[in-house]
Amino acid sequence: MTHRYHALMFSPTVRAAQTALGSRQMLAEQDGEGAGETDIHHDKLTASEATFIALRDSFYMASVSETGWPYVQHRGGPTGFVKVFDPNTFGFADFAGNRQYISLGNLMRNDRVSFFFMDYANRSRLKVLGHASYVDADNMEVLNQLVVPGYRARVERGVIIKVAAYEWNCPQHITPRVVDADATTEIAGLRKRILELETKLAEKS
Repeated sequence: MTHRYHALMFSPTVRAAQTALGSRQMLAEQDGEGAGETDIHHDKLTASEATFIALRDSFYMASVSETGWPYVQHRGGPTGFVKVFDPNTFGFADFAGNRQYISLGNLMRNDRVSFFFMDYANRSRLKVLGHASYVDADNMEVLNQLVVPGYRARVERGVIIKVAAYEWNCPQHITPRVVDADATTEIAGLRKRILELETKLAEKS
């Protein structure tokens, strides 16, 4: 079977490095190379990836400038601001920011993008490769599917991503972190448990 993410990212030079460092055979076996199978996988989002993306409140997006320099941008919004439309497509509203427009300019020359969707609390990371296109602010038919009701941010345009490949990454070295909402919920649960224990102790004394 062909692991689409690996097929795109494992260039000849990368494969040479893997061979030199002893991981090429292991990775080839994982991908089923030489088994005669032609099925492609990890090229369409499943329910697991769609749910994971829908629960995120931020991501990192990398693009490439016409001078060859990579650029990584952090994007954030309310949980669920990234909308998954089908196994091949997701998108998000492009909120007004610092007005440098580096990603916008990069994508005008090269539509290739790479995403990291992070769940720090559960130490999970989803990597997605795709081709990005912009939706103008006057295209309300599409923008209405991307805007977040009640979120007070100016939408400059929409961004639609056609998925090329994805891969789940190992949790090693991902430091667990929680956002304020998660921490508040966790603290509320602990307080409730403490109150229950204090009540039981008071009843026994």
